[in-house]
This record gives sequence, C-alpha cells and structure tokens, in this order.
Amino acid sequence: MTLEQFLRILGARQLLIWAVCVLVTALVLGINLLLPKRYTATATVLVDVRTPDPVQGQGPANVSALSPSYMATQVDIVSSERVAQQVVRLIGLDKNPKAIERWQSDGRGLGTIEQYYGETLKNYLDVKPSRESNIVTIDFTNVDPRFAATVANAFARSYVDTTASLRADPARDYANWFDDRTKQLRERLEQAQARLSTFQQENGIVATDDRLDVETTRLNELNTQLTHAQGLRAESSSRDRQASSEMTTSPDVVRSPVIEALSADVARTEAKLDQLGQQLGHKHPQYIQQKAELDSLKLKLSSEMKRIASSVGVSYAVDVQREAEIQKAADAQKRRVLELKRQRDEMAVLQREVEFAQHAYDQVAQRFSQTSLESQSHLTNIVLLSPAQPPTRASRPRVMINTAFGFLAGITLGVCAALIAELRRRRLRGADDVAQTIGLPVLASLPDAQRKRKARLRTKAISQGYPA
Repeated sequence: MTLEQFLRILGARQLLIWAVCVLVTALVLGINLLLPKRYTATATVLVDVRTPDPVQGQGPANVSALSPSYMATQVDIVSSERVAQQVVRLIGLDKNPKAIERWQSDGRGLGTIEQYYGETLKNYLDVKPSRESNIVTIDFTNVDPRFAATVANAFARSYVDTTASLRADPARDYANWFDDRTKQLRERLEQAQARLSTFQQENGIVATDDRLDVETTRLNELNTQLTHAQGLRAESSSRDRQASSEMTTSPDVVRSPVIEALSADVARTEAKLDQLGQQLGHKHPQYIQQKAELDSLKLKLSSEMKRIASSVGVSYAVDVQREAEIQKAADAQKRRVLELKRQRDEMAVLQREVEFAQHAYDQVAQRFSQTSLESQSHLTNIVLLSPAQPPTRASRPRVMINTAFGFLAGITLGVCAALIAELRRRRLRGADDVAQTIGLPVLASLPDAQRKRKARLRTKAISQGYPA
C-alpha cells in the first residue's frame, strides 16, 4: 500500500474515523467525569548533610549524605514497611472499629492490622527526591483532602522518628555493652586497689619513696662509720702487735708519762749506782741498797710497760668489737633497704595495675556516657520543611489531559477501524488499484465528475468577484 492509497482510504472512510474518534473521546470524558475526585497532599522534608551530635551540638558535614545513593536510601526508608506500620498507628487505624472490621473481613485476620493497612497506604504513596537538592517530597493521594494531608504528615513524622530510631537503636546496644564492660572494669579496678591496700597494710607502708630515702641515708651513714671503724681497727691491730712484741719501741708504751718518768728514775739510779760502785765498791751497803732500789724501779717499769701494752690490746679488742657491731648493723640496714626496694617494686607493679585499670575504666565510662546520651537523643538530620495542607484542587482525574489523550486514541482507533473495514471490503480508489486488481496497465482515465463540478463552481465564483 502506497501513501497515496492510504490517504485515499482515509478520505473515503473519514466519517468512520471521526465517528470512532468522537465516540472514544466522549467515552473517556464521561469516565473522567464519573470517576471520584482524588486529592494529593504533599509534605517536604529536608535531609541535612550535617549530622547532629547530642554531646557537642551540630556535627560536621557528612560526605556520604551528598551521594545519590544516600538520597535513594532515604526514599526507601520513607517507603519501608516500618514507616508505613508506624503511620497506621499514628493515624489510629489500628484502633478504629470500622478499620478493624474491614481488616478481619478482607484480610481474614491474617498478619497484623498494621501490615494490612501499611501495604494499602503504600499503594497511594509517592516519594520523590529532588535532583539538585537534599529535599524529599512525600505525596499521598486520597478522595478526602483532609485524610490525604493527615497521612502525608504522618509519613513525614514517622520518617523523622524512624531515622532518629535508626541512630538511637545501635547507640542503645552500644550503651548496654559499655555498661556491662564498665561493671567488669570497675570490679577489676576495685580488686587492684584492694590488693594495693592489703600490701601496704601488711608491710606498714605509708610513703615508700620517703622511707626508702631515709633508710638509704642511714645505710650510707653506717657504711661511713664502718669504714672509719675499720681504719681504727687496723691501727689498733698494728699498735697491739707492736706493743705485744716490742714494748720498748712501742709508741704507746714509750710516750706514756709514767714510763718516761720511770725510765728517767731508772737512768738516774743507774748513774748513781755506777758512781757508788766506783767510790765504795760493789759490796758496800749503800751500793747494795742502791742496786736493790734500781731493781725495784726496773721491775716497776716492766710492770707498767706490760700494763700499757695490755691496755693497747684492750683498745684493739674494743675496736674489733665496735667494727663487728657496725658491720652487723650495716648488713641489717642493707637487707632493710633491699626489702624496701623489693616492696617498692612490687608496690609499683600494683600501682601500675591500679592506674591501668583506672585508665581503662575512665575511657569506657566516658564512652558509656556518650552512647547513653546518643541512645536517649531524638536528634536527627531530617527536618520537616513544609507540612502537608489539605489540597483545594483535585489532582485526579485530569479531565483535560485525559480527554486529549482520548482524542488521540480515538483518531488512532478510527484509522485502524478504517483500515480494517477497507481490508474486509476492498474498493477501487484509483488507477493504481485497478492496475493491481486486474493486472493490466491503465491506458487512460476519466476525470472525476465531482472534482470537475467543484472546479467549475470555483471558476464561476471568481468571475463574479467572490473569494474562492
């Protein structure tokens, strides 16, 4: 079929085409006029890129909130079953006797009433994110404009509450975990403090470092005294040996005033005895008397020298005993200092355990406080920008648009009907149809009488001065 044949068919069947077009257009118009009016209420919410912090206030910008996937996630949250069921509870359908009766009759009591009406409300819900901003539009359509506005606002409110719950629920779980961990760390801290306190009480420790410094100073003093006593003992030992073996050359013996006086007396007596022996002879009574006196002086000198030598020995023994006592005291003091150092090291370990337990407890307690605040917070980055108001104009049905589409559909159906009628009852519309039907070439064709008559009338009107 050529284009010319198609146009000839449309021209010949134009009454059928227009009849079908008018019928379809009237049918669409009538259906739109008979359909109940539906109203669409719109609520808009703003998704803030900044995440609220219940501790420090407004937090920094969330980079992930700028991605398209984040906005798609927000749309899915608004359209989720959880939000829809919360809307059912907000608008009171779960407690409405008529709604309960309808659920029991239509849904046969299967599932819950929240699930049943949540699915129903979602059928009339339309959630659209903005392409160039962080605004989400929530549309709800219903025959009652007030109910439509109520449900749209309920979806917006439930969306905000659900977003806050999605932030608070994990924080609540974390808070419970940190609470248990805090109790464990508190017990560990108390045990570490109890061990430290018990150790201090058992060892009588008040200030380990000060006591250790005092005992160390005392040990140093004893070591100094010991060194001095060892020097004195060494000197006393030398003097004792010299006084015992060589009393006549011992400084302690020779320098004694008594020994010096007796030695002088012995020297004078010996000189006098020599003089008497030269003058009177060795058998003279005076010489014998003088000699007896000299022997007495020598005996006295020897006895005095022995006594002094014995006193030097006593002094050496005293020095030895004193050194031993100082040595014993120094050894005891050294053991005491070592014991204090051991106690200090052990106490340092216990103190580090306490400090570590305290540090761990403080950190976990801080995190517990923070997560507790977050779990109790209702802050969210979703803000209701504009609540839905009852619409004054119906959004559906769109009579003019639907009628226009009906007109186009009517023309299309009319053309289809014309083609079907032409195929069922073929007509010869021109020379081409004759040639195709007979299979012979067309030699001549007569002009259309009606077209010739129209041309003649047009020529006559022009000649009389009328427009063509």
